[in-house]
Amino acid sequence: MLNEKQIRELVATHGAAVNEGRTVKQLITDGELPRLRGSTVLEGKVSDSVFADDLKTSSGVPIRLMFRNNRISTHDVNRGAIPFKDQVLALNHDHMHQLVRPVLGSSQFEVEGLAPTSTVIPSENLNLLKIENVLRLFMAESSTSTSLYQHWLTAKEKGQSTMTYAGHELDVTTLVPNGRLPYLMDTPSTKEEVDHTTDVDYLIQDGVCTQVQYNQIRNASLMAYGIVTHHLAQRNMVLVDTKTEHGINADGQIVSADELYTMDSSRFWRLDDDGNLLTRDGKPLSFSKEFARGMVKEKGQQFSDEQSNKIAVRYIQGLQHLTGEDFDPDLRPRDQRIIESTNLILDALL
Repeated sequence: MLNEKQIRELVATHGAAVNEGRTVKQLITDGELPRLRGSTVLEGKVSDSVFADDLKTSSGVPIRLMFRNNRISTHDVNRGAIPFKDQVLALNHDHMHQLVRPVLGSSQFEVEGLAPTSTVIPSENLNLLKIENVLRLFMAESSTSTSLYQHWLTAKEKGQSTMTYAGHELDVTTLVPNGRLPYLMDTPSTKEEVDHTTDVDYLIQDGVCTQVQYNQIRNASLMAYGIVTHHLAQRNMVLVDTKTEHGINADGQIVSADELYTMDSSRFWRLDDDGNLLTRDGKPLSFSKEFARGMVKEKGQQFSDEQSNKIAVRYIQGLQHLTGEDFDPDLRPRDQRIIESTNLILDALL
């Protein structure tokens, strides 16, 4: 695998170039993707989605194209672009997707010749369920307001001996930062402009999903968590927590949507050969977006080039630990990768 020096050199040499390129919306406006003219473009945190009423497969299934970007968002604020982040997360997702697809289902179409580094994901345009399914095995230290850790700090400050979090009754006195929880907890949150952790009863009463739908999502997700945990054990890593999104496809089945078990949607910690947590400065050696969150000191802060490159190195290191393979980036211009990959997908599906 690439060592840290090689990764730093890769980022320093090619980082600025791989960040260059037009947005998908601009490519469409410029006439580079004529078959997507008139489509709706939604710009998200980690990917931009494109869909249209007449964008369907030859068999009539609605298509949503997801274009991964290099943007990084923390605390619901866009902090700038991270070199290679789009390709790293695409490879990360592809690796995990192959592991859990049998139990979580998938909205993705298989397109021959499409490389994960193309960063374009062809999928069915699902009827999305407005829920983020969050599973936690550890109480990771986190600065996000929806985290169990922040709720625990509040409960401690108030002198509470017990607390309720997403429907789970917890003993405040026995929880410790970065410590293992009594059991693997499902702690769903709403999928809104600002997410809120909630309990299952609220989701059902508010019509977000039915009890049967939630049971299916929860049970399939628990099984997938076990599959990923077993895989990571062979790589001296542990899955701390993760969030998945789901939707209903044209056949009425609930399947996974968007990214799966990436460093933006999950936390991964390194273990030593004896199964103990590796630490750095007293904290677990983590591969997740929390590394970037820790760099934020001001509300509207934008990451400097130096900070962005450090984050890029951590993402690439994490990918190599997760997959056990060298990071082999596609150094073609970003516009070229997107245009050629999109045309390959449309040729195959339309």
